[in-house]
Amino acid sequence: MKEQILSQISTECPWRDTLYWYDTIDSTNTRAKALAKDGAPAGTVLIAGNQTGGRGRMGRSFSSPAGMGVYLSVILRPGCKGNQLMHLTCAAAVAACKAVEKASGTLPGIKWINDLVCGKEKLGGILTEMSVNSDGFVDWAVVGIGINCCQKKTDFPTELQDMATSLLLQTGTPISPALLAACLTESLYKIDKILLSQKQQLMDIYRRHCVTLGQKILVVRGEESAYGEALDLDEDGGLLVRLSDGTEKVVNSGEVSIRGMYGYV
Repeated sequence: MKEQILSQISTECPWRDTLYWYDTIDSTNTRAKALAKDGAPAGTVLIAGNQTGGRGRMGRSFSSPAGMGVYLSVILRPGCKGNQLMHLTCAAAVAACKAVEKASGTLPGIKWINDLVCGKEKLGGILTEMSVNSDGFVDWAVVGIGINCCQKKTDFPTELQDMATSLLLQTGTPISPALLAACLTESLYKIDKILLSQKQQLMDIYRRHCVTLGQKILVVRGEESAYGEALDLDEDGGLLVRLSDGTEKVVNSGEVSIRGMYGYV
């Protein structure tokens, strides 16, 4: 599989030289973080055919069956302070959308902050993690992306069948995981080159793709929940929300559900 992926990555992309393939792994993000702590260089890419412990935001598991999707993580070393990298998840989502469109002809939307969606169903997810030193600088960041490629409805766990989709289900055509992995590697490389210098442009693209904006939502943070409407994004990707009592606030963490998606009615 590694050779299939490399054959579809431009020779101008230096990350091809630090790309690793795993038939099975617990989690590409977990392994990438360990390698980053040991000094692995920026652009180290880990791709797996199967994850036994795939992870999403807030400690959730991410279904990663063998041969059904792309499960990829990359190590970044942006050389900036942590507060300059708050938009990393948004930038990764833009890269993922571009890669999916190139590989399949389908352009997904983004449910704030880290889900790729087609209509009202989840196509994939993003998990970003980073280590910041005592001076506030980022030692390393890891971007993990999982995208469903080849699943039929019955391939998803029963509890996910009403809310998950794949590129096969969306296009009616089998999409090669190797091709998508190659497109994703190149897309992330290009985004990394402009991550700090073109932050506003990246956020403008994210905003155009974000299906959460303009929607009625439920915001859950810890034991607290509130209804409102998603209005806009700030420069770092925070979600500007007008709550049902008329007050406005920026949401930077927690869970935001859109009415009519993922079973929320």
